[in-house]
Amino acid sequence: MLDETTLEQRLMTLEQAVSELQRKVDSKPVSANWLQQLIGSVSDEEAFLEALEYGRSFRQTDNINESNEQV
Repeated sequence: MLDETTLEQRLMTLEQAVSELQRKVDSKPVSANWLQQLIGSVSDEEAFLEALEYGRSFRQTDNINESNEQV
């Protein structure tokens, strides 16, 4: 188990990190239209495009399975 000094140091480090994160969040301007900022923000990312393709193939496979069950 950790001794009290180590625990206090770790707690202080966490408190500083949380404080820094709060300052970063507070300093960002609030957008009136957050959705507009989000739309298209990752569409050129390779991982995003790969996820889209995976979703598309999953849906197509699901549709094929449903068609086979109806026969």
